[in-house]
Amino acid sequence: MQLRRAVLVGVVALACAGVPAVAAAQTAPANNLMPVPASATLDTNSLALDARFGVKVDGPSDPRLHRAVERLLDRLTRLTGIPIVRSGNVTALTIDCPRGSLGAQRAVEDESYSLHVSSGGAVLRAPGIYGALRGLETFAQLVEQSQGGFVVRGATIEDHPRFAWRGLLVDVIKRNLDAMAAVKLNVLHWHLSEDQGFRVESRIFPLLQQKGSDGLYYTQDQVRDVVRYAADRGIRVVPEFDMPAHTLSWLVAYPALSAGKGPFELARTWGVFDPVLDPTNERVYAFLGRFIGEMATLFPDACFHIGGDEVNGQQWNANPAIVAFRKRHGMATNDDLQAYFNKRVAAILKSHGKIMVGWDEVLHKDLPATAVVQSWRGQNSLADAAKAGFRGILSNGYYLDYMWSAARHYAVDPLGKDAASLPDDAKARILGGEACMWAEWVTPETVDSRIWPRMAAIAERFWSPATVADPGDMYRRLELVGQRLDATGVLHRVNYEPMLERLTANGRTDSVRRLVDLLEPVKDYNRGRRAAFTSLAPLNQLVDAARPESDRAREFRRQVDGLLADGERAAGREAITATLRQWQDDARAATAEMGSPLLQEAAPLVTSWARVADLGLKALDALERRRPLALTADEASALTTAQAPVADVLLMVAPAVKKLVDAAK
Repeated sequence: MQLRRAVLVGVVALACAGVPAVAAAQTAPANNLMPVPASATLDTNSLALDARFGVKVDGPSDPRLHRAVERLLDRLTRLTGIPIVRSGNVTALTIDCPRGSLGAQRAVEDESYSLHVSSGGAVLRAPGIYGALRGLETFAQLVEQSQGGFVVRGATIEDHPRFAWRGLLVDVIKRNLDAMAAVKLNVLHWHLSEDQGFRVESRIFPLLQQKGSDGLYYTQDQVRDVVRYAADRGIRVVPEFDMPAHTLSWLVAYPALSAGKGPFELARTWGVFDPVLDPTNERVYAFLGRFIGEMATLFPDACFHIGGDEVNGQQWNANPAIVAFRKRHGMATNDDLQAYFNKRVAAILKSHGKIMVGWDEVLHKDLPATAVVQSWRGQNSLADAAKAGFRGILSNGYYLDYMWSAARHYAVDPLGKDAASLPDDAKARILGGEACMWAEWVTPETVDSRIWPRMAAIAERFWSPATVADPGDMYRRLELVGQRLDATGVLHRVNYEPMLERLTANGRTDSVRRLVDLLEPVKDYNRGRRAAFTSLAPLNQLVDAARPESDRAREFRRQVDGLLADGERAAGREAITATLRQWQDDARAATAEMGSPLLQEAAPLVTSWARVADLGLKALDALERRRPLALTADEASALTTAQAPVADVLLMVAPAVKKLVDAAK
């Protein structure tokens, strides 16, 4: 259906006119919004939501904006249960957007917008499509319940992002693109080749997917579909094809590209492997020229990621021809040889209109000035790149697969620590940040729970003013955002119960759920150290069901800290006592639910849970009586055991109980 310049879709009117200057910072959090806008004032003049809610779009006919309106109406229905009709509606939201978009989304776009909501209607103004898309997400976050039904909270908002690059590295799933848009992320870094597999169809070099993928790859039509899907949501797609290392999947198919001898097999474990491309072989550059040319037609974004990390140089050092080449060209180290490779690849990319992006290891005096450096090593490495004149993005501190808390990620700032002392021109070269969800320990069933809702906290760090930094308020809003993300289709909460049912062999899950609610996976890359794992191992264990951060354990820690700070608070003591007694009962009940084969290795957790509850009550009693607590050797050992990992999970309430015990001593 042809869309006219002014369109009624449902009952919302969108406005993208010129936006006034935005306030530099906000002194108070903006209610439940995440990310917090640059400036927001909320009031009680709410806009009522009903089935006749409609949207009007004023401005050039941009199909992406009209599709965004349809997505908004669908989400409003999911959030409220109100079946919003598509005809005969009354305009409630007007979108004023005088400028559409030209071509592919650029690395820096105007994403500013203003939004005013009152009882008489709402107006969203933005100079262009990307600001309008971000403003629609804010509008959806203003929906709440009132005594008279669902409303959109009254507000006056002026907003723009702090950083232009706000990304997530992940093996893409469409529902995660919807969630990314909901928290105003704008870059999908799509990691498409590794030692374990090559994941895109090449029609020029078909052996890449035929021999290098185990049959698990995206067709070119699927890639184009994902790129279109992302573009509709204002999200750029930056592909990564790792080179010259992490290329086993390339070499299985085309061994002549290698610096060493085969035969080659796909990796089934993880780490740094010796096989690497031969940077002295002209056939490598001929191959890459044709391959990059083919991939450039699939990915319209100006940026193209070449990886470039973890070249151990073993095969280069063992190849006499490569050693001779290095000497002949005056290269002192393998870093110089890799810089030669990068320079050649950058020229190929430039010929196809692409800018090279690479991990820290690409940083070198011979690196082309247009390159973008992605830092996994840390802010000092990012600062070095900025001082050397290169644009950069920070990923160190944002590795979601480390299973860190949202607060720990939230405390990391792309312009913090080393970057804080940079001159202004160098600071301007830090484009933003990108979280990474590496996939060694995830499946389609678990990946959403490893990304969300923590990613929303990182997204706020990338968008909101630097002064928005209170972890307590972040958690308050994150709880609501985690629920609202259900309406985008992500499964971070939905899959939890089915996984528990499988763990208990379809038995009762009540008590096991209460235990798992207090567990977290081991941190950093400590999973798998107790046994040999491969990429073929099933990920159906207790550690896979446990969420990266336990909300209930965090709340218990907060209660304990509050009690110890103010020991006379009877209400706090009573709440902790009730929780500990409940755990005693739950631990007894959980014993009967832990008999399935998948839970046998985790059975000691139930014993620790019960002992922790007992010791917590004993410590509370000692504190109340003001008598020093003396633990037996067995009790002290039990408390130590409770804090150690079992089956790759941690009982996250044990450290808080230890605080009680230490205070009672």
